[in-house]
Amino acid sequence: MSDLTMEGRTVLVTGASDGIGAETAKALAARGATVHVTGRSADKLRPIAAAMGTEPLVADFSRLDDVRRLAEQVGERVESLDLLINNAGGTFSPSRATHDGHEPNFQINHLAPYLLTRLLQPELAAADESLVINTSSIANLMGRVALDDLDYERRRAFEFPAYGTGKLMNILFTRGITQRWAEDGVVSAAVHPGPVGSSFGRDAFCVGLLYRSPLKSFATISVPDGAAPLIALAERGADPEINGRYFSRFTIDGKESKQASDQALIDGLWDRSAALVGLRVDRVVE
Repeated sequence: MSDLTMEGRTVLVTGASDGIGAETAKALAARGATVHVTGRSADKLRPIAAAMGTEPLVADFSRLDDVRRLAEQVGERVESLDLLINNAGGTFSPSRATHDGHEPNFQINHLAPYLLTRLLQPELAAADESLVINTSSIANLMGRVALDDLDYERRRAFEFPAYGTGKLMNILFTRGITQRWAEDGVVSAAVHPGPVGSSFGRDAFCVGLLYRSPLKSFATISVPDGAAPLIALAERGADPEINGRYFSRFTIDGKESKQASDQALIDGLWDRSAALVGLRVDRVVE
Protein backbone atom coordinates (compact mmCIF):
# COMPACT_ATOMS: atom_id res chain seq x y z
CA MET A 1 0.00 0.00 0.00
CA SER A 2 1.18 3.47 -0.83
CA ASP A 3 2.12 5.73 2.03
CA LEU A 4 0.87 8.84 0.21
CA THR A 5 -1.65 10.73 2.31
CA MET A 6 -5.04 12.01 1.22
CA GLU A 7 -5.59 13.93 4.46
CA GLY A 8 -7.88 16.92 4.10
CA ARG A 9 -9.17 15.91 0.66
CA THR A 10 -12.86 15.40 -0.09
CA VAL A 11 -13.77 12.71 -2.59
CA LEU A 12 -16.88 11.42 -4.36
CA VAL A 13 -16.77 7.97 -5.97
CA THR A 14 -19.63 6.82 -8.20
CA GLY A 15 -20.34 3.18 -8.89
CA ALA A 16 -19.07 2.45 -5.39
CA SER A 17 -21.53 -0.27 -4.38
CA ASP A 18 -18.95 -2.94 -5.24
CA GLY A 19 -16.04 -3.72 -7.54
CA ILE A 20 -13.30 -1.22 -8.22
CA GLY A 21 -15.44 1.68 -7.04
CA ALA A 22 -15.79 0.22 -3.55
CA GLU A 23 -12.13 -0.83 -3.51
CA THR A 24 -10.98 2.65 -4.53
CA ALA A 25 -13.20 4.34 -1.96
CA LYS A 26 -11.83 2.16 0.84
CA ALA A 27 -8.23 2.76 -0.20
CA LEU A 28 -8.63 6.55 -0.33
CA ALA A 29 -10.40 6.61 3.03
CA ALA A 30 -7.54 4.56 4.49
CA ARG A 31 -5.19 7.29 3.25
CA GLY A 32 -7.13 9.91 5.22
CA ALA A 33 -9.59 11.30 2.65
CA THR A 34 -13.20 12.09 3.44
CA VAL A 35 -14.94 9.81 0.96
CA HIS A 36 -18.56 9.99 -0.15
CA VAL A 37 -19.92 7.07 -2.14
CA THR A 38 -22.83 6.63 -4.49
CA GLY A 39 -24.36 3.66 -6.26
CA ARG A 40 -27.73 2.31 -7.29
CA SER A 41 -27.98 -0.53 -4.73
CA ALA A 42 -28.83 0.77 -1.27
CA ASP A 43 -28.18 -2.63 0.33
CA LYS A 44 -24.70 -2.94 -1.19
CA LEU A 45 -23.82 0.70 -0.65
CA ARG A 46 -24.81 0.94 3.01
CA PRO A 47 -21.86 -1.02 4.48
CA ILE A 48 -19.41 0.71 2.13
CA ALA A 49 -20.60 4.13 3.29
CA ALA A 50 -20.52 3.00 6.91
CA ALA A 51 -16.86 2.05 6.50
CA MET A 52 -16.24 5.56 5.14
CA GLY A 53 -18.03 7.14 8.10
CA THR A 54 -20.53 8.79 5.73
CA GLU A 55 -24.15 8.27 4.72
CA PRO A 56 -24.86 6.41 1.44
CA LEU A 57 -25.92 8.42 -1.59
CA VAL A 58 -28.20 6.19 -3.63
CA ALA A 59 -28.70 7.10 -7.28
CA ASP A 60 -29.62 5.17 -10.41
CA PHE A 61 -27.85 6.63 -13.44
CA SER A 62 -30.59 5.35 -15.74
CA ARG A 63 -32.71 8.14 -14.19
CA LEU A 64 -31.37 11.65 -14.74
CA ASP A 65 -33.54 13.04 -11.94
CA ASP A 66 -31.63 10.74 -9.58
CA VAL A 67 -28.41 12.35 -10.82
CA ARG A 68 -29.81 15.85 -10.24
CA ARG A 69 -30.87 14.89 -6.71
CA LEU A 70 -27.45 13.34 -6.08
CA ALA A 71 -25.72 16.58 -7.06
CA GLU A 72 -27.97 18.51 -4.67
CA GLN A 73 -27.18 16.10 -1.83
CA VAL A 74 -23.45 16.37 -2.46
CA GLY A 75 -23.72 20.16 -2.51
CA GLU A 76 -25.46 20.06 0.86
CA ARG A 77 -22.70 17.90 2.36
CA VAL A 78 -19.55 19.54 1.05
CA GLU A 79 -18.32 23.05 0.37
CA SER A 80 -15.65 21.87 -2.02
CA LEU A 81 -14.73 18.68 -3.84
CA ASP A 82 -11.08 17.78 -4.42
CA LEU A 83 -11.71 14.61 -6.39
CA LEU A 84 -14.60 13.22 -8.41
CA ILE A 85 -14.23 9.66 -9.69
CA ASN A 86 -16.82 8.94 -12.38
CA ASN A 87 -16.69 5.17 -12.16
CA ALA A 88 -20.35 4.14 -12.58
CA GLY A 89 -21.09 2.33 -15.82
CA GLY A 90 -21.25 -0.99 -17.58
CA THR A 91 -22.56 -2.77 -20.64
CA PHE A 92 -26.29 -2.84 -21.26
CA SER A 93 -28.68 -4.24 -23.82
CA PRO A 94 -29.45 -1.36 -26.22
CA SER A 95 -33.04 -2.55 -26.52
CA ARG A 96 -33.80 -1.53 -22.93
CA ALA A 97 -34.21 2.23 -23.03
CA THR A 98 -33.62 4.18 -19.82
CA HIS A 99 -36.33 5.88 -17.82
CA ASP A 100 -35.48 9.04 -19.77
CA GLY A 101 -35.80 7.27 -23.12
CA HIS A 102 -32.10 7.13 -23.98
CA GLU A 103 -30.00 4.22 -25.20
CA PRO A 104 -28.61 2.88 -21.91
CA ASN A 105 -24.92 2.63 -22.84
CA PHE A 106 -25.04 6.28 -23.88
CA GLN A 107 -26.90 7.55 -20.82
CA ILE A 108 -25.33 5.48 -18.04
CA ASN A 109 -21.74 5.62 -19.29
CA HIS A 110 -21.71 9.21 -20.55
CA LEU A 111 -24.77 11.40 -20.20
CA ALA A 112 -25.38 10.82 -16.49
CA PRO A 113 -21.71 11.35 -15.48
CA TYR A 114 -21.63 14.41 -17.75
CA LEU A 115 -24.67 15.84 -15.94
CA LEU A 116 -23.30 15.06 -12.49
CA THR A 117 -19.91 16.60 -13.25
CA ARG A 118 -21.44 19.72 -14.75
CA LEU A 119 -23.70 20.17 -11.71
CA LEU A 120 -20.74 19.71 -9.34
CA GLN A 121 -18.57 22.28 -11.13
CA PRO A 122 -19.04 24.87 -8.32
CA GLU A 123 -17.78 22.39 -5.71
CA LEU A 124 -14.85 21.34 -7.92
CA ALA A 125 -13.91 24.98 -8.56
CA ALA A 126 -14.17 25.78 -4.84
CA ALA A 127 -11.31 23.37 -4.15
CA ASP A 128 -8.89 25.64 -6.07
CA GLU A 129 -7.23 22.53 -7.50
CA SER A 130 -9.38 19.47 -8.21
CA LEU A 131 -9.32 16.31 -10.30
CA VAL A 132 -12.02 14.49 -12.28
CA ILE A 133 -11.20 10.87 -13.16
CA ASN A 134 -13.37 9.18 -15.78
CA THR A 135 -13.24 5.38 -15.91
CA SER A 136 -12.97 4.53 -19.59
CA SER A 137 -11.96 1.31 -21.35
CA ILE A 138 -9.85 -0.13 -24.13
CA ALA A 139 -13.25 -0.82 -25.69
CA ASN A 140 -13.18 2.82 -26.80
CA LEU A 141 -11.35 1.44 -29.85
CA MET A 142 -14.61 -0.21 -30.92
CA GLY A 143 -16.64 2.95 -30.42
CA ARG A 144 -17.92 5.40 -32.99
CA VAL A 145 -19.56 8.68 -32.02
CA ALA A 146 -22.19 10.05 -34.41
CA LEU A 147 -23.27 13.45 -33.14
CA ASP A 148 -26.49 13.33 -35.15
CA ASP A 149 -27.45 9.90 -33.77
CA LEU A 150 -26.29 9.65 -30.15
CA ASP A 151 -29.31 7.51 -29.23
CA TYR A 152 -29.08 5.13 -32.20
CA GLU A 153 -32.35 6.24 -33.72
CA ARG A 154 -30.93 5.89 -37.25
CA ARG A 155 -28.35 3.17 -36.66
CA ARG A 156 -28.77 -0.31 -35.27
CA ALA A 157 -27.14 -0.52 -31.86
CA PHE A 158 -25.08 -3.57 -30.92
CA GLU A 159 -24.25 -4.07 -27.26
CA PHE A 160 -20.47 -4.05 -27.11
CA PRO A 161 -19.84 -1.38 -29.78
CA ALA A 162 -22.43 0.80 -28.00
CA TYR A 163 -20.54 0.28 -24.74
CA GLY A 164 -17.28 1.13 -26.52
CA THR A 165 -18.86 4.31 -27.83
CA GLY A 166 -19.80 5.30 -24.29
CA LYS A 167 -16.22 4.71 -23.17
CA LEU A 168 -14.94 6.77 -26.11
CA MET A 169 -17.26 9.55 -24.96
CA ASN A 170 -15.56 9.40 -21.54
CA ILE A 171 -12.28 10.38 -23.20
CA LEU A 172 -13.93 13.13 -25.28
CA PHE A 173 -15.60 14.47 -22.13
CA THR A 174 -12.28 14.40 -20.26
CA ARG A 175 -10.77 16.64 -22.93
CA GLY A 176 -13.79 18.89 -22.91
CA ILE A 177 -13.29 19.49 -19.19
CA THR A 178 -9.62 20.35 -19.60
CA GLN A 179 -10.41 22.92 -22.28
CA ARG A 180 -13.30 24.60 -20.47
CA TRP A 181 -12.47 24.52 -16.76
CA ALA A 182 -8.76 25.30 -16.70
CA GLU A 183 -9.36 28.67 -15.06
CA ASP A 184 -11.17 26.88 -12.24
CA GLY A 185 -8.12 24.69 -11.56
CA VAL A 186 -9.94 21.53 -12.64
CA VAL A 187 -7.78 18.75 -14.10
CA SER A 188 -9.25 15.64 -15.73
CA ALA A 189 -7.94 12.25 -16.84
CA ALA A 190 -9.49 9.10 -18.27
CA VAL A 191 -8.32 5.59 -17.42
CA HIS A 192 -8.79 2.01 -18.57
CA PRO A 193 -8.46 -0.03 -15.35
CA GLY A 194 -8.12 -3.38 -17.14
CA PRO A 195 -10.54 -6.32 -17.55
CA VAL A 196 -11.65 -6.52 -13.93
CA GLY A 197 -13.29 -9.66 -12.53
CA SER A 198 -16.13 -7.83 -10.76
CA SER A 199 -19.89 -7.57 -11.35
CA PHE A 200 -19.21 -5.66 -14.56
CA GLY A 201 -21.48 -6.88 -17.36
CA ARG A 202 -24.19 -8.19 -15.06
CA ASP A 203 -26.82 -6.25 -17.02
CA ALA A 204 -25.60 -7.43 -20.42
CA PHE A 205 -26.01 -10.76 -22.17
CA CYS A 206 -22.87 -11.15 -24.29
CA VAL A 207 -20.32 -9.79 -21.82
CA GLY A 208 -22.22 -11.32 -18.94
CA LEU A 209 -21.70 -14.82 -20.38
CA LEU A 210 -17.94 -14.42 -19.99
CA TYR A 211 -18.14 -12.86 -16.54
CA ARG A 212 -20.43 -15.63 -15.28
CA SER A 213 -18.35 -18.46 -16.72
CA PRO A 214 -15.21 -20.26 -15.48
CA LEU A 215 -13.29 -18.33 -18.15
CA LYS A 216 -13.64 -15.24 -15.98
CA SER A 217 -10.64 -16.24 -13.85
CA PHE A 218 -8.42 -16.50 -16.93
CA ALA A 219 -9.63 -13.40 -18.80
CA THR A 220 -9.79 -10.90 -15.95
CA ILE A 221 -7.68 -9.29 -13.23
CA SER A 222 -8.57 -8.93 -9.57
CA VAL A 223 -10.62 -6.07 -8.18
CA PRO A 224 -7.64 -4.65 -6.21
CA ASP A 225 -5.52 -4.76 -9.36
CA GLY A 226 -8.27 -2.99 -11.29
CA ALA A 227 -8.64 -0.29 -8.66
CA ALA A 228 -4.89 0.37 -8.49
CA PRO A 229 -4.72 2.72 -11.55
CA LEU A 230 -7.60 4.83 -10.20
CA ILE A 231 -5.93 5.06 -6.80
CA ALA A 232 -2.61 6.04 -8.37
CA LEU A 233 -4.24 8.86 -10.33
CA ALA A 234 -6.18 9.99 -7.26
CA GLU A 235 -2.93 10.25 -5.30
CA ARG A 236 -1.41 12.44 -8.01
CA GLY A 237 -4.27 14.90 -7.67
CA ALA A 238 -4.52 17.91 -9.99
CA ASP A 239 -1.23 17.20 -11.74
CA PRO A 240 -1.02 19.20 -15.01
CA GLU A 241 0.94 16.35 -16.59
CA ILE A 242 -2.13 14.10 -16.60
CA ASN A 243 -4.58 16.75 -17.78
CA GLY A 244 -6.62 15.53 -20.74
CA ARG A 245 -4.66 12.27 -20.97
CA TYR A 246 -5.97 8.73 -21.36
CA PHE A 247 -4.25 6.03 -19.31
CA SER A 248 -4.25 2.35 -20.15
CA ARG A 249 -3.87 1.20 -16.56
CA PHE A 250 -0.60 2.93 -15.55
CA THR A 251 0.55 3.73 -19.08
CA ILE A 252 -0.05 7.32 -20.13
CA ASP A 253 -1.44 7.92 -23.64
CA GLY A 254 -2.87 4.44 -24.11
CA LYS A 255 -4.37 3.20 -27.37
CA GLU A 256 -7.44 5.20 -28.28
CA SER A 257 -9.82 5.74 -31.14
CA LYS A 258 -8.84 8.38 -33.69
CA GLN A 259 -12.10 10.11 -32.81
CA ALA A 260 -10.82 10.72 -29.26
CA SER A 261 -8.75 13.71 -30.40
CA ASP A 262 -11.28 15.11 -32.89
CA GLN A 263 -11.94 18.67 -31.71
CA ALA A 264 -15.27 18.85 -33.52
CA LEU A 265 -16.42 15.78 -31.60
CA ILE A 266 -15.10 17.09 -28.28
CA ASP A 267 -17.06 20.31 -28.74
CA GLY A 268 -20.09 18.73 -30.38
CA LEU A 269 -20.54 16.04 -27.73
CA TRP A 270 -20.29 18.65 -24.96
CA ASP A 271 -22.86 20.91 -26.59
CA ARG A 272 -25.33 18.19 -27.52
CA SER A 273 -25.07 16.60 -24.08
CA ALA A 274 -25.77 19.99 -22.50
CA ALA A 275 -28.88 20.38 -24.63
CA LEU A 276 -30.14 16.90 -23.71
CA VAL A 277 -29.89 17.57 -19.96
CA GLY A 278 -31.02 21.19 -20.10
CA LEU A 279 -27.74 22.89 -19.21
CA ARG A 280 -26.04 25.91 -20.74
CA VAL A 281 -23.13 25.40 -23.08
CA ASP A 282 -19.67 26.17 -21.67
CA ARG A 283 -17.33 27.73 -24.18
CA VAL A 284 -13.66 26.89 -24.50
CA VAL A 285 -11.35 29.35 -22.77
CA GLU A 286 -8.94 30.69 -25.39
